Amino acid sequence: MSDKLIFVGTAGGRASVFRRIRRSGGFLLRLSDLWIHTDPGPGAFVYLHDMGFDPRNLNCVVLSHIHLDHSSDINSVIEAATDGGKKRDLVLFAPLSALEGENRVVLPFVRRERTAREFILEEGKEYEYKGLSIKAVMKHKHHHTETYAILYNRRILYVSCALYEDRMLEVYPKGLDLIIINTTLYEKKKYIEHLTVQDAKKILSHLKPKLAILTHFGYEVLSSHSLEDIAVEVRRETGVETICAYDGMEVEL
Repeated sequence: MSDKLIFVGTAGGRASVFRRIRRSGGFLLRLSDLWIHTDPGPGAFVYLHDMGFDPRNLNCVVLSHIHLDHSSDINSVIEAATDGGKKRDLVLFAPLSALEGENRVVLPFVRRERTAREFILEEGKEYEYKGLSIKAVMKHKHHHTETYAILYNRRILYVSCALYEDRMLEVYPKGLDLIIINTTLYEKKKYIEHLTVQDAKKILSHLKPKLAILTHFGYEVLSSHSLEDIAVEVRRETGVETICAYDGMEVEL
């Protein structure tokens, strides 16, 4: 089977997620003959079934940070993926803050009785699992929450929620096959630690991936802008082929 990317949902931020303007639920990757679900937020478990995807086919779950629009279905997805603990072959990649402490989002019994192995994300640390490589490339500034940009198989970068920093241009790899950017805002109208379309242009102009996909759209983007026009604007100004994701979108990689 060829490598594939499927967007379970494309809403981002509280307003668009919890008003259900679009679906949430993160995205699926098929890489190295493994299925990986990243950031299973609200509705992910139901949306997987609606899309005809059996969660028992999942091999890995990846969590970039603990905010509810990324993590609220983490336990349901793990429970379904392991068939209630009958299958003990699912691995979890997550920040330590998702697993321990008063703000943890993965329940203790799920850790103890469901997952086969855990990998703790730390900046600069790379893991290998059954031919899959996952690296926490950079720790982001994002509302005092441990949040990471994640590199899959050294060719696909997921830029999770963040305050833009010029350091991204130094730390993120250049010339990748694909960069997925959580582009919650069109432009910064007040201080908020989320990326904008303007930030995405800076990142793409410098890194020059073969393809960029913008996702995780906030209320301001969805209510006031044409996503098709945004994609054209970013392509024109960066020279990078750019797509704005939609719920259920599939991309061959």
